[in-house]
Amino acid sequence: MNTSLDTSFVDNVRSLIIQAQKSVIKQVNSVMIVTYFELGKQIVEQEQKGNIHANYGSFIIAELSKKLSEEFGKGYSKRNLELIRKFYITFKNAKSLISQSLTWTHYIHLMRIEDKDERNYYLTEAENNNWSVRALERQINSATYHRLLIAKTNANDLIKTDSEILNPLETLKDPYILEFLNLQEGPNYSESELEQAIIDRLEHFLLELGKGFTFVGRQVRFTFEEEHFRVDLVFYNRLLRCFVLIDLKIGKLKHQDLGQMQMYVNYYDRFEKTEDELPTIGIILCKDKKDAMVEITLPKDNTQIFASKYLLYLPKEEELKRIIQG
Repeated sequence: MNTSLDTSFVDNVRSLIIQAQKSVIKQVNSVMIVTYFELGKQIVEQEQKGNIHANYGSFIIAELSKKLSEEFGKGYSKRNLELIRKFYITFKNAKSLISQSLTWTHYIHLMRIEDKDERNYYLTEAENNNWSVRALERQINSATYHRLLIAKTNANDLIKTDSEILNPLETLKDPYILEFLNLQEGPNYSESELEQAIIDRLEHFLLELGKGFTFVGRQVRFTFEEEHFRVDLVFYNRLLRCFVLIDLKIGKLKHQDLGQMQMYVNYYDRFEKTEDELPTIGIILCKDKKDAMVEITLPKDNTQIFASKYLLYLPKEEELKRIIQG
């Protein structure tokens, strides 16, 4: 008699328990966020009752922390109550607050952003894309919001719903920060190594690319008039409803690179895309580019070919400002 349990049966039971655990975590998180919001509200309202005393707010938090910590533990330290108070003040007018996908740690990171438009952008993107805390932190640290402004879009227009068709200029950014690739700065790596590093960390790269990207393939071959050509990386963007082709260059961008990408884009437009899809977009990721050369090589009304710099490390704030402004 075989006494071992069927593997599929065990897997089904494990899956049931894991889903139950996830559901409980979501419920606990949702209740905690609601509770913290209400607690912050009560602290602020109590402060307003005694606003004639300059140090009354600090007194309330210190005394409340002492009493709550005695009964409920470390979760109600003076520092945490200060964050809870700030949580209410920061988000009391927000359209969207309670989200099962966002944790208290998410909100702590969001509260550090002073600009309301920037904070709302990250809040919306984190909710819509189910960003982990690490993903949210990386997007903030790599200044995704500010780099999107390089495309000269209005900050209020950056928050889009999935159903809207985005303009490529609103979706693509410059520069791309690829610090997660762990490649040393300098000419010591090849284009194939850069490509492999991107593939190895594809999830992070998709996050860096932006919203709506799905991976199609690497070194995708097509044949035209008995000649073979390969596109380094091919993606599809479901919001733009088009193919996005990426060519990698570790050196300075040349006009021949732009001509090659133009040919790739033309091929996809004529032989790969369907009638209901929008024109193909080509992105050349390069270490260095000269905007004047790009402008003179491409047509004036170009909306399909983009040359974007990539950086292997996060620049300092002053350098990032120079990149954005220049």
